[in-house]
Parts: sequence; C-alpha cells; structure tokens
Amino acid sequence: MSISKAQQCNLNIWYNLPSEVWDRMTNVYERMPGWIGYTNGIPYWFGQEEDDVFIMASVEPSGLSFFAQMEMEDWHSWIERFKVEATKIVGFEVGEPEDGFI
Repeated sequence: MSISKAQQCNLNIWYNLPSEVWDRMTNVYERMPGWIGYTNGIPYWFGQEEDDVFIMASVEPSGLSFFAQMEMEDWHSWIERFKVEATKIVGFEVGEPEDGFI
C-alpha cells in the first residue's frame, strides 16, 4: 500500500494575466481528472483537505499554486497533464519558474 504524500507546485500562470485567459483556465480545470468543482472560489480535484487524496489550487503572486495530498507517481502524471493542457490555453509554455519557465 502506498502512502499519500504532500505535493506542491507553482506554475508560471501569473495573477496579472488578462481576464480572458483566466476565464479559459476554467475549461482546463474542468477537463482534468478528478474535478469536483469550486468551494469558496478554490478549485478542487478528487477531494478536499479533510480527504486522503486531494488537489487544490490558488492564484498567488508567485503564480498558480497547487497543493496536493496524493501518491507521488499520480501527482507527477496529473500535474504534467495540467501543464500540457494549460499551455494550449494560455499561449505560452507552462512550467515551474524554478525550472526556468517565466
């Protein structure tokens, strides 16, 4: 049995992007596996903080920030798919700023 671990990631999807880009990001959220919707404006996948497995996102000055509780292999697969889908929507390559994505 695998143990869920805390995962975290910031992406170069900045809070100051035009509202039309953010409006399209909702489509990305909804197409991702595990989508359950918004609670108090926060998008969630698979569950919420009280559940064993969940992903949540928030818009921060450092970019679109994800926090998850899940197995590392599942997390890597999910976030890589998110990056691919988001790249199609925002018009630039989405990745982690610490990896050189600005």
